[in-house]
Amino acid sequence: MNGMGAVLRAVRRRAEQSPPSRERFIDLLRGISILAVVLGHWLVTVVGYDEHGELTGRSALPDLPWAHPLTWVVQVMPVFFFVGGYANAVSLAAERRRGGNATEWLLNRSGRLLRPTTALVLITAGGALVARLFGADPARVRLVAWFASIPLWFLVAYLVMVVLTPVMYALHRRYGLAVPAVLVGLVAAGDLARLIGDPFWGNGNYLFGWLAIHQMGFAWRDGRLSSRPRVVMPLVLGGAGAVLVLTLVGPYPVSMINVPGERLHNMSPPSLALLAVAAAQLGMALLLRDRTERWLRHSRAWIAVVAVNAVILTIFLWHISAAILLTAALNAAGVLPTPSVGSMAWFAWRLPLLIMLSLTLALLVAIFGRIEVRGACGRDRRPGGLSPGLARTAGRRALAVAGFVAVILGMLGNSLVPSTSPALFGWPTPALIAYLAGAAALRLLRGT
Repeated sequence: MNGMGAVLRAVRRRAEQSPPSRERFIDLLRGISILAVVLGHWLVTVVGYDEHGELTGRSALPDLPWAHPLTWVVQVMPVFFFVGGYANAVSLAAERRRGGNATEWLLNRSGRLLRPTTALVLITAGGALVARLFGADPARVRLVAWFASIPLWFLVAYLVMVVLTPVMYALHRRYGLAVPAVLVGLVAAGDLARLIGDPFWGNGNYLFGWLAIHQMGFAWRDGRLSSRPRVVMPLVLGGAGAVLVLTLVGPYPVSMINVPGERLHNMSPPSLALLAVAAAQLGMALLLRDRTERWLRHSRAWIAVVAVNAVILTIFLWHISAAILLTAALNAAGVLPTPSVGSMAWFAWRLPLLIMLSLTLALLVAIFGRIEVRGACGRDRRPGGLSPGLARTAGRRALAVAGFVAVILGMLGNSLVPSTSPALFGWPTPALIAYLAGAAALRLLRGT
């Protein structure tokens, strides 16, 4: 209780110390976007048994075609990347005002993002090792670890945005909205390559698509995008009109969440249709900004937003693990319902399922959330374990980037290895080593 009380006091103190200039709406959007992703994953996942009586999981979307247009609203990862662009621009500018540089900023961001992530990686790897030592099926252990690491797929993309922020923000300050315009053109070219039968060239959209959305966060930050009707309405109407044409007349699927069996996916990698949805979502966010910002000046509303954001990464990282733990418990007790997708029983099961998943996740957040809270509410670390000469050299920046690259490659390697390929630690050993080495290097550079 003492530990939880300290966490709550830290959150309240952080809310009370928020400067008047803070864009509180950004924090609200961050919380809403991540919570929507969590709820979406829980609602769309179908758990059942295969012909051998083993647990399986899949998406419900192939069985619910009527729900595909709803993904234009509930697919909110673009909102997260808008917010990320805004927040990264703000924090990078603040770092430079304090006399820091891009290297210090990267290291500070690494601490906020990787502390809670490393906790998930270590717990998953340790749990997998224990399961193997007790004789668990190696393929099943790998499958569970693979599912638990699904949130890291999105974190890979965001970490790439973070690493590129100093360069991309400099390009934004010089060329403005021309940068995302070029990136949208590259996404269109990648889509064309996918449509004519050469999907390899479309892989660049994993970078270009999320970068284009991230750049719009920069534009929001510096005032190029505002809540004025002449800015908002073209985004809303143009984005909505474009997605209607692209999906109903053009070759793009209606669903903005990947549906197994579709020739073209809108999310992995991001497509032109997803960017159209992103434009409409950004326009709606700008439309709501002023009124919502005034509401967030009320202390209770703001404290709630700060509290959620203090553990938002923990919520995101552990929400799949919560589903795994609850499913395992219900299966072990012999009370796991498996109604047909779309049936009345299936819809009726959604509400108690969400309640139980929320309680399970709340327990995990209570255990692991303090790791994120300490990092967010504490002071930024400065170089302490390195010589003064190294602290300001280009070599230190290269080491920081190398650390990020190792972390990204480790998470990417884990995602790309088949989900049933046996691995001693649940993760492929080279991927786990790369991640831990990169995280350790970044921690050393932070001087912690």
